[in-house]
Amino acid sequence: MKTILILGGYGYTGKLLAKHLLAETDATIIVSGRNIQKAQTFVKELNTPRATARQVDAADHQNLSQSLQGVTLCLVAAPTTLHTDNVDVQFSSAKLKALHAAKNEIKQAGLCFVTEAGFHPGLPAALIRYAACKLDTVESAFTAGYLNMKDIPYSEAVDELMEAFVDYQAQVYKNGAWTKPSAWDARKFSFGSDIGKRTCYSMFFEELREIPSMYPTLKHTGFYIAGANWLSDLIVTPLVFVGLKLAPKRGIRPLGKLMWWAMGKAQPPYLVVLKVEAEGQKDGKPAQIDVRIAHPDGYELTAIPVVAYLRQYLDGSARQSGVHMMGHIAEPVRLFKDMQRMGVEVTESPDHSSM
Repeated sequence: MKTILILGGYGYTGKLLAKHLLAETDATIIVSGRNIQKAQTFVKELNTPRATARQVDAADHQNLSQSLQGVTLCLVAAPTTLHTDNVDVQFSSAKLKALHAAKNEIKQAGLCFVTEAGFHPGLPAALIRYAACKLDTVESAFTAGYLNMKDIPYSEAVDELMEAFVDYQAQVYKNGAWTKPSAWDARKFSFGSDIGKRTCYSMFFEELREIPSMYPTLKHTGFYIAGANWLSDLIVTPLVFVGLKLAPKRGIRPLGKLMWWAMGKAQPPYLVVLKVEAEGQKDGKPAQIDVRIAHPDGYELTAIPVVAYLRQYLDGSARQSGVHMMGHIAEPVRLFKDMQRMGVEVTESPDHSSM
């Protein structure tokens, strides 16, 4: 029996991860964090012998090491450094630097660390790989995101997003080379009849850096994010960027709450959407494929891809020693089929779903 310890398991994302893991796998779950009462309360809600609670302080190295004894995998929904197989949903440039520095040690120890798991980062690279497998050659693959949520509680995930804005990079891969990190690009994307066309602005995720090397015919790629509403786009976002430059540490929480409040003023439809628009060759002819994934809850759309990947990890088909991005190691066709079965809308045009 596999055992998964969820660090931060009683947080908003951690709870969703636990529920989907219990539904989609036969693994036992340990809900953990500093507050044992919160962990125990949530375990009672789960009402299954497959879930237990454990007090774990990620800042206490000895306590953390002892807590990982007998654990198959640690699923990280809270900041930490680990010494067992690990999947994390954190969005942090500092974390990536630390993992890169330790990658040889991790590989030599035979451990599997999977980072940048979730919907973005996480799914943009997987979407590109999914589209590429439907084409004989891929020449361009642009991904875009649309976030419009209502009555979604603020969490530490928003803090991580604000931290990313401190070191915001906007480069895209154009004409066979990456542009400068500060070079903004804008494109219009059609997000479907329910949302329509939106102007989107470039945003770089580290998971995209290696994509061109995977597909030598690829000349253009990148990720773009759509604006939320006029209040957020024209007033609050510029204030947030200026505020984070002036107070990169103290400003994260108050500016994050300001941004979250402004995003909550958007009008329906309330959806979180990711899509890819890819062009290339199929059977010797020009071909295009668009894939859209959507869910009304952004936290669900973070948890579901992680659990869909973990199904591959647990059966051994997507576990390799070393440090990996989720969007690189997950098998994309199975990933999106499992996500669709778990409640995510997945639409493809043209429809190649039977391939």
